[in-house]
Amino acid sequence: MRLVWTLAARQDRLAIFSFIAADNISAAIKLDSLFGQKASQLPDMPSAGRKGRLGRTRELVVHPNYMLVYRPRPSAGVIEIIRVIHSAQKWP
Repeated sequence: MRLVWTLAARQDRLAIFSFIAADNISAAIKLDSLFGQKASQLPDMPSAGRKGRLGRTRELVVHPNYMLVYRPRPSAGVIEIIRVIHSAQKWP
């Protein structure tokens, strides 16, 4: 399976990076790398996250404060990262 980041997920990731980088660039780089690392494991382990709050989604806790919301689409051979959200954020 291949990994696809939606526009919303890419925008989330950039906003998180920018917010953290304003205070600590190395922490922003480290967290962004963690997002990429955990996402890259999903094609091999599409059920790694817990059942999501939206239909057919899953949620993978990447950091105590952040999670990836994704949708496995086996028929299309795709894992789609839908959002990157803060754990305190109201979702959905």
